[in-house]
Amino acid sequence: MTNSTFSATPAANSPRRRQMLIASAIFLFIGAAWFSHWALISRYHEDTEDAYVVGNIVQVTPQTAGTVVAIYADDTQRVTAGQILVKLDDSDAQIALDQAQAELAQTVRQVRALFTSNDALNAQIDLQNSSLSRAKADLKRRNGLAKTGAVSSEELHHSEVAVKSAQSGLLAAREALAGNEALTENTAIDTHPEVLAASAKVRAAYLNLQRTNIPSPVDGFVSKRGVQLGQRIAPGKPLMAVIPLEQVWVDANFKENQLHHIRIGQAVELTADMYGSDVKYQGHVVGLEAGTGSAFSLLPPQNATGNWIKVVQRLPVRIALDPQQLAENPLRIGLSMVADIDISDDSGPQLTEATKELQANYETGVYQVAGREAEALVDQIIKANAGNAAGLATLTAQ
Repeated sequence: MTNSTFSATPAANSPRRRQMLIASAIFLFIGAAWFSHWALISRYHEDTEDAYVVGNIVQVTPQTAGTVVAIYADDTQRVTAGQILVKLDDSDAQIALDQAQAELAQTVRQVRALFTSNDALNAQIDLQNSSLSRAKADLKRRNGLAKTGAVSSEELHHSEVAVKSAQSGLLAAREALAGNEALTENTAIDTHPEVLAASAKVRAAYLNLQRTNIPSPVDGFVSKRGVQLGQRIAPGKPLMAVIPLEQVWVDANFKENQLHHIRIGQAVELTADMYGSDVKYQGHVVGLEAGTGSAFSLLPPQNATGNWIKVVQRLPVRIALDPQQLAENPLRIGLSMVADIDISDDSGPQLTEATKELQANYETGVYQVAGREAEALVDQIIKANAGNAAGLATLTAQ
């Protein structure tokens, strides 16, 4: 009885031992595979699912107050830079521009009369010189006759008074010329201070009129339209947003312990939940933010308090995308992304380099058109009221 029991024990343990050996081999294989994958691939990559599409949200705001009379764009619509999106009532602005134009025309004619007066005053001086010469000649002749008694003392006195009167007239004419030259010296009609002041009023009135047409600053898609017809709006009030989807990027929020080998310029592979793994975006690291998200929050954590609890922080890493891939598979702001950074080469810098010559990353020229048109309008008014070109050249040469 006892011998048979002991003889059956090795046979019963044999399958269990075999199972344990198989399980151990499986676990060893899994461990070796995991270690091989980590040693060859995983340790050269840092990935996160805490990544989102970010872009420029260009707010469309008025530069002048007014009442909305027309809206030319709505949400999801594509617009181009300079395209009119909202129109305000321009009745008051048009009246102000008409008044400023009339004042400029009148001022140009008045200044033109100042230049013309110089010629008239010079002619007056010549006339007074002639009168003075004639009066002196009469006085000299009467002085000679007075010695012979042919001219009375009263007539001689009248001649002396005539000389003094001619001298006073000459002096008055010279002072009048000096005063008029003080108003026109070292200037021309179009550069006269009074004309420049009136021209500035025309430019301001023209710009105010043009600002009743609110353009799109950039190419993009309209979003978050909040303006309505008949609404009275003030300068700076957001009316809608224009989003240039070709300028989006990705902010990937990596944990603190993932940032050690992340460098600027490293290649990044990204997938969007919108398209899935079928579409893979290629990008590169542009830079690392200067602070964590919590540091820039409305209520940043005060870690100096007594109930401090350590929380793993995340730092946004900015990733630029391939423009061609964006054109083929466009993204929207706020979409979730998965970012995988290749950190095999960590020789690059962590911080961007400083430069003394800063260039605009973004700029628009839609607001400069109105300024050039205002300048052309001022030139047109001045030329129309300053006389012909020959006359203007003569006046400016005085």
